[in-house]
Amino acid sequence: MRKPIFSAGSRWKVECRIGLLSALAAVVLSAFPLEISAQEMPAQTPASQEQVEKLLSRWKEHFKGAETLRDRRTAFRDFMETLPEPTRIQIRHVDAGGVEAELIWPARLHHPIGRRVILFIHGGGFYSGSIRSHSLLAGSLAKAASSDVLLIDYRRAPEYGYPAQVNDALSAYRYLLDSGYSNGNIIIIGDGAGGNLAIETVLRQMRSRQPLPAAVVALSPITDLAASGASVTSNAANDQVLDKNVLEALRKAYLGNNSATDPDISPLYADFSGFPPLLLQVGSGELLLDDTLRLADKARKDGVDVTAEVWPGMPHQWQLFPSVLDDADKAGQKIAEFAITHFADPPAQ
Repeated sequence: MRKPIFSAGSRWKVECRIGLLSALAAVVLSAFPLEISAQEMPAQTPASQEQVEKLLSRWKEHFKGAETLRDRRTAFRDFMETLPEPTRIQIRHVDAGGVEAELIWPARLHHPIGRRVILFIHGGGFYSGSIRSHSLLAGSLAKAASSDVLLIDYRRAPEYGYPAQVNDALSAYRYLLDSGYSNGNIIIIGDGAGGNLAIETVLRQMRSRQPLPAAVVALSPITDLAASGASVTSNAANDQVLDKNVLEALRKAYLGNNSATDPDISPLYADFSGFPPLLLQVGSGELLLDDTLRLADKARKDGVDVTAEVWPGMPHQWQLFPSVLDDADKAGQKIAEFAITHFADPPAQ
């Protein structure tokens, strides 16, 4: 009879050591200054500032009295439903490996492009967001990048915690591979929690030595569930979308009994060697500013081709509002250009 590799006692020692190493990693990452040279975008214009102020005023009104995560989920849904439906696109409902999804493509075509595709993983703190909330951005990217977009509805907290969300994202990615899209023509995009899931999906593929996408885009991603970045405190008065209480609540709902510094959960603590090109966008006043900057620094040191953009005055998830915010249109165009640059088979110019 084969003996177990670890006895109960030795397994406990190993787990304790891993926990101590993860905790030490969090301390080390927060103690040293960043070396990444993020790309500072042009100064915010007065017109842009006015647009953002109007949007945030409406945002606050919708979220007034939303105390629990379920309350905030409802408030976010109701707020996003005030936006116009995307236009000049076609939509097909699909089962993406057991995950509900919509395949979106430009309306000028009678059928999906079938060659290039963006896997879009919506944000919402792991507990909110949906196909509807992100359809405007997904539709605009389909047109701007001349690409199919698979927008998925993954399982959400608090009903489902880790690893349900990343399992669903990975299933959707593998569905695209099984459907005939080559990995070199797949870009994975996510915002907020979706940015976390986009990165973790690729890290899982790397660990299992499976085909990787051409590139990844993460918009204000949550990369450190330990919330150890200095901006969580320094930008507390600036961020009008997220606050520490919400961040703590979503952490508890998603993590369960798992470690916040587990690299399978918080990509900041992962090894990025071999990771595909990465575009990061973040607003200058966000709580999650350092989640982006520290991840950019870590990935760059691991040899990744990283583009990190810091947008002055932009709130969390501003990219969700094309045609409402000028800077959302500009950010979306940069995302589309990045995707086109990295598709193995880009659209004809």
